[in-house]
Amino acid sequence: MANMFVVVHVIGSYQIYAMPVFDMMETVLVKKLHFKPSMLLRFFVRNFYVAFTMFIGITFPFFGGLLGFFGGFAFAPTTYFLPCIMWLAIYKPRKFGLSWWTNWICIVLGVLLMIVSPIGGLRQIILQAKNYQFYS
Repeated sequence: MANMFVVVHVIGSYQIYAMPVFDMMETVLVKKLHFKPSMLLRFFVRNFYVAFTMFIGITFPFFGGLLGFFGGFAFAPTTYFLPCIMWLAIYKPRKFGLSWWTNWICIVLGVLLMIVSPIGGLRQIILQAKNYQFYS
């Protein structure tokens, strides 16, 4: 069930998070390498990028550990506690009110996630590196 939800999540989110990379690659090809902008270029560039990231994910069996390790540094702050800090700074809710407590709980949980996730990812990498084999 969890794997099914991951697939559903990746189908939608991968396209959104990869858009800046797609745009950067297409801009370099058009402006610096003088390719003609077209749907065919867009099709090949995007499929190449997806195939490349899939190759990286398949090559390293501890890719999930890497995601946990780096996700703790990048995903937790930008998703959990930085928006809450910005909201508190901008709107300045009444101290100890419901909004104030909700944001502070999200901040504390986000910081804990940022600390625990890289530790768990590193542990998983170390455990899987003992039996590491390419394409296993």
